[in-house]
Amino acid sequence: MSDTTTRSRQPSVRRLPLAAPLRLARPSDMWFKPALSVVVATAVPDLVLFAVDRLDLVMYTMAGSLCALYGHNLPYARRARAVAGVVVSMVIGLAISLVAASLTGSTAVLIAVGALLAAAQKTLCDATRIGPPGPVIFTFVTSAALFAPQHLGQVPGHLALTLAAGAIAWLVTAGPALLRREGPERRATARALDAAAAYLADPGHRTRHTAAATVHAAWQTLLAAGRPTSVRRDLERLVVHAEAAFTAGTSGADPAAPGPEQLRAWARQTRARGPVPTPPPAPGTTEELFGIDAERAARRSGSRREARHALLRSLAPGSPLLPIGARVLLGCALAGYVSQAVGVGRPYWAIVTAASLYQANVTLSWNRALQRTLGNLLGVLVFAAVLPVSRTGPLALIGFCLFFGFAAEALITRNYWLGSIAVTPMALLVLEFGGTHPAGELVGDRVLDTVIGAGVGILAAMLVTNRRAAGRLEKALAATDLARAHVVHALAAPQPTPAALDAARRRLTGSLVELREADDTAAGEWWQRALPQERVLAAEQAGHRTLAATATRRGPIARAPENGAV
Repeated sequence: MSDTTTRSRQPSVRRLPLAAPLRLARPSDMWFKPALSVVVATAVPDLVLFAVDRLDLVMYTMAGSLCALYGHNLPYARRARAVAGVVVSMVIGLAISLVAASLTGSTAVLIAVGALLAAAQKTLCDATRIGPPGPVIFTFVTSAALFAPQHLGQVPGHLALTLAAGAIAWLVTAGPALLRREGPERRATARALDAAAAYLADPGHRTRHTAAATVHAAWQTLLAAGRPTSVRRDLERLVVHAEAAFTAGTSGADPAAPGPEQLRAWARQTRARGPVPTPPPAPGTTEELFGIDAERAARRSGSRREARHALLRSLAPGSPLLPIGARVLLGCALAGYVSQAVGVGRPYWAIVTAASLYQANVTLSWNRALQRTLGNLLGVLVFAAVLPVSRTGPLALIGFCLFFGFAAEALITRNYWLGSIAVTPMALLVLEFGGTHPAGELVGDRVLDTVIGAGVGILAAMLVTNRRAAGRLEKALAATDLARAHVVHALAAPQPTPAALDAARRRLTGSLVELREADDTAAGEWWQRALPQERVLAAEQAGHRTLAATATRRGPIARAPENGAV
């Protein structure tokens, strides 16, 4: 079989969009969670410092307070561990920056340290999949600290402030478990019901992938939530309904299956504070729940070991994450040095701007560059407007910082540029706690650093190739191949074990989600060899047909076309 029959041609250099990256999306269904968390986590230490007349230390407490932005999609047991890890990582990164700042006054050395930290933070955040807001918060804190006046003897005290504020952030993010301990699981289940309803209402490739990914995410959330409670059992039954409705839409409509309106009604009830809806069990619910219990028990015995191995694989030579880290290192270093060359005294914002651009591929990085530039330029205008009022007193300054922190999280899920309009004045106002600066200098340096960071950053993304993205796609195809074979083998058994069958189905769903992510990432990368689009499409179609046959426990397993066998 020739290579041309299985690989499609595509240009090495893709057209970059201009209007699409700036369109507004619907807000997240939980935007208020991080918004309220960061306000509370910031207000407590700010008011304590105000009471003792030491607002000059706000930068160090804010480093810990910003940890409250992480982990809101995770169930509380896992969230507590994740946010604790974020706090520890923040303290380590800040310690490196403060020690470097106290040992040298060389801007060139500090830029190099900032670029190395930004690259390490990007790589580790991607490897651990910590989720939004990702590495940009770490880079913002550590880069700013590099250019703050510092003495070595002050470092332990400043780190203690960060750790104390981080402890408050941990309490704020984990505390809601006392009021509604299944809240994250309820939201994940509601999203799965809504996604299944959307697919039934408008069947298509994109809605099918979204439904599969959202149902898979709901199962992962429920598996990570800890021991099953009565509420979690009801949520598991609802996810079975979402999965059954999705597979019914794939394999043929079932008159007894719930329709889109019913699924949406269950989703609304699930999100609300009342009891979880308890519809009649979907076909196969007993076997599915038995399989979930078996998988949960297996995960308890080996989850941490597997997580360590996955992290090491993500950081090993040949990982597709390493070229992205190289982009961050080169882009941040060049942005810092260019900013220094044009006369900016503390070019940390150029480093932060460059670091914030780097997404999974060049196309997404270009989108972020447009969003960041527009948002920052509008944000400095907002800053110039509110600066005179913020200087009327320390409480006004604290109030503006809290307001913009809330607004940033409220707006950023609509579009990154909209959130940046609030992030920029907040970041500039934080400098005011250490002393007033000329407004023109602050605005001029920020505009200059934004343009330099965005321009140099996107240039580095275009120059540093990531041909490993195609290799990741090939591995995802092979993993989907293997996962589908396991499902077929389990179905072929005379008496398939429910636990093995359901675990195999969830593995196949996860591999299909990874395959779509790998394909989207590779498709947006420049200087890429031709991608096997026909094989990807065949693998997805065959995988979803196999999922349908598995979930319904009937019907033949459809084979992939011979020219793209999986």
